[in-house]
Amino acid sequence: MIPAQRQKYNQEFTAEKYEKFMQELQADYPEIPFRVAETPIFIPKALKEKLIAAGNEIVSLIKQPNFKALTQNAIPAQWNVPNENDQPHFLTFDFGICKNEAGELTPMLIEMQGFPSLYGFQIHLANTYRESFDLDNTTSHYLNGFDEEKYTGLLKKVILGKHQPHEVALMDVDALNQKTAIDFLVTQKMLGIKILALEEIKQVGKQLFYEENGKLIQLKRIYNRLIFDEVAENTAIFKNSFDPRQELDIEWVTHPNWFYRISKYTMPFLDSEFVPETRFLNQVDSIPADLENYVLKPLFSFAGMGVIIDVNEADIKGIKDPENWILQRKVSYEPAVQSLDGGVKAEIRLMYLWADGEEPQLCINLGRLSRGKMIGVRYNADFDWVGGTIGFMEQ
Repeated sequence: MIPAQRQKYNQEFTAEKYEKFMQELQADYPEIPFRVAETPIFIPKALKEKLIAAGNEIVSLIKQPNFKALTQNAIPAQWNVPNENDQPHFLTFDFGICKNEAGELTPMLIEMQGFPSLYGFQIHLANTYRESFDLDNTTSHYLNGFDEEKYTGLLKKVILGKHQPHEVALMDVDALNQKTAIDFLVTQKMLGIKILALEEIKQVGKQLFYEENGKLIQLKRIYNRLIFDEVAENTAIFKNSFDPRQELDIEWVTHPNWFYRISKYTMPFLDSEFVPETRFLNQVDSIPADLENYVLKPLFSFAGMGVIIDVNEADIKGIKDPENWILQRKVSYEPAVQSLDGGVKAEIRLMYLWADGEEPQLCINLGRLSRGKMIGVRYNADFDWVGGTIGFMEQ
């Protein structure tokens, strides 16, 4: 999207460079199970400023004093975790890159989460792109004046809080077998924290422990990467570890309730040029005549699961819990990233860190490229110049 950067990159690109890039990216780590794109996204200053403005509007809503009251029904009763804190520690907003009526590139909100993303891996990815493809320093993957030292310091502050690294653990169901395991490993290398599968954590009274060298070590803070939707059909797994839904002497980064509060559930409350028309399905009085221009999304799902793209009236009438669905106007992605053989659609995720008692900080980003019907990696398995990437922003 920065013409000079794109032209130079494409002219100098070779399959051999990409292969070497992937070797460097995976050196010292297990093979990455998701596709990494052949290119970063070069974001011009005008689009960067729109992304920042769009993010600011969403942050303003989240910081409203009534936000918790507004989103109380977002949390499923069976997954409401006690001792919720006053703020999330992570905010991620996904924007499709589109064209507005004036023909300018503009972001449109697709998804939002109060949950961590690849906060460690994106640094490693950006640095490897720069080294492997000999990129200049006129762009940055950081925002808001951040650099690697400042970013790493804030990430450490957010995840560790007031504790020592051995008292903090990154937790997921089967952590090292998750698709995002490389992010877990990069984060561990940066911060020195433990990576624990759920079943490696044991409960004694209200306290949580893990075993190391035959000794029990108390956990004070959990960097939570467990999405409850993933274990909804297998809650027996908690019997071999601990049930997060009870009173525990533990700090959450971030507390599980924020995953629901800041989600698709929040989108109907946003009124912005950067947010497509979104309504709770149970509040739709009449089905739109141009239903082909809408998409139907379940509130409680992840990675695009359950989304109905080509909606018809029968789909809507067949929904038994309309309060748990949204009807959203479709977003038309602009194939704005030029590959070697045509345009590719792009999505940019703005990633914020929010330390306890401080203000949210926009720090870094994540990109995804797509030629498929949807952006997610699983929908682009048979294409090249698609997959996970990062935006290099014009300074």
